[in-house]
Amino acid sequence: MTATNRRPPHPPNPDEITQAREAGRQLARLLPDEPDSTQPLRLVTDDNRHEMIAIPPGALRLFVDVLTQLGQGRAVTLVPQRAELTTQEVADYLNVSRPYVVGLIEQNKLPARKVGTRRRVTFEDLVRFDEQDRKTRRAALDELARIDQELGL
Repeated sequence: MTATNRRPPHPPNPDEITQAREAGRQLARLLPDEPDSTQPLRLVTDDNRHEMIAIPPGALRLFVDVLTQLGQGRAVTLVPQRAELTTQEVADYLNVSRPYVVGLIEQNKLPARKVGTRRRVTFEDLVRFDEQDRKTRRAALDELARIDQELGL
């Protein structure tokens, strides 16, 4: 799935939240104790057929994490680590305008590459930028709080 054909996630409805909570609890009990375990998971279909499916423990943990988020009423999107996003997708992720994202790219604050006339940002670079931006904002807030303390405000 490419970044351009992903649809925005929709929050789960109340029935889906209930189902996700229960499924997450049940699936979490099936997580292997050893991370290197390759024991297959047995699924039973509605018509009582048994299917053996070998699901890697990491994928099973990811599925439990997704169900946990859905069970808390949150929408979930999976993005491959090497995915490239459009400037609009980056803006949606950061909750800012697309022109602001273009400005970040033009100021070399956010790495991007051109594909024809369009810019693409790797998800990895976006996460790195977001983490650094949050640290910078947190440091600025801490500095303001320190100044307020000194001034007795």
